[in-house]
Amino acid sequence: MIAGSTLRVAHLGVVDYDASLKLQTALAAARIADEIGDTLLLLEHGNVFTLGRGADERFIVAKPAEIPIYRVSRGGEVTYHGPGQLVGYPILKLDGRARDVSKYLRALEQTMIDALASFGVEATRREGLTGVWIGQRKIGSIGVGIKRWVTYHGFALNVSTDLRFFDSIVPCGIDGCEMTSLAKLGHPEVSIDAFSLAMRESFRRVFAYDSITVTSADEIWNSIDSGRELTEAQR
Repeated sequence: MIAGSTLRVAHLGVVDYDASLKLQTALAAARIADEIGDTLLLLEHGNVFTLGRGADERFIVAKPAEIPIYRVSRGGEVTYHGPGQLVGYPILKLDGRARDVSKYLRALEQTMIDALASFGVEATRREGLTGVWIGQRKIGSIGVGIKRWVTYHGFALNVSTDLRFFDSIVPCGIDGCEMTSLAKLGHPEVSIDAFSLAMRESFRRVFAYDSITVTSADEIWNSIDSGRELTEAQR
C-alpha cells in the first residue's frame, strides 16, 4: 500500500494508556506536518477498557473499580487491553490509492493473519465483521482513527492475555463473542517479544515497505514535542 518507503518501528514495552494517547496524538500531528515518516508502535498496556467515539456504554456489563475506562477517538465499540496482549499503533500517512478506510482495515487484518500463520495458527476474517478470528472465537481486534489521512489507534492481538477480563464486557459490541489467545490455542511458548517481531515483518510485507528501521523507546519519546499534543476538540 505504501511501497518504496521505510517503516520506523518502536518496541515500547508496557506503556500507560494515557501516555500512549499523548504519544499518538503528538506523532500523528508530526506525521501530518511531514516532520516524521510512517511509524509503528508496538507495546502492551496495563488493564484498561476503552470505548470508541460512538460506543455504547451498555456493552460494559460490569465495571471493576480498579480498571480505568477511556472513551477515545477511534471507531468500534468496547474492548479490553492488558498484559499479554500485543497492541499496535500505526502512525501512517495514507496517500493516493491507499486513501481507502476499508482497504486499510483489511490490510491490518492481513498483518495479523500472516503473523499468526508464522506460528502455525490459521486465522480468518468473518463476513461483515472487523478483526481476526480462529473459527468462531476472536483473537485480534481493530479500532482506528484517521485525521487528515494520517492513522492512529490500531490493533490488539491476544498472545497470553488473561481472557477473564473480557467477561466484564461485550467485546466489540458483538453478542456471544468469545475471545481467545495464542496461549489458549496451545502456544504458551510464544512471547510478546517473539510475536512483536513477527508482526513488524508481516506489517512490512503487507504494506509493501522496502525496509524497517528499528528505533528505541527513548528516541520515540524524545522525538515528540509536548507542545504539539492535540486538544480533545482537535481530535
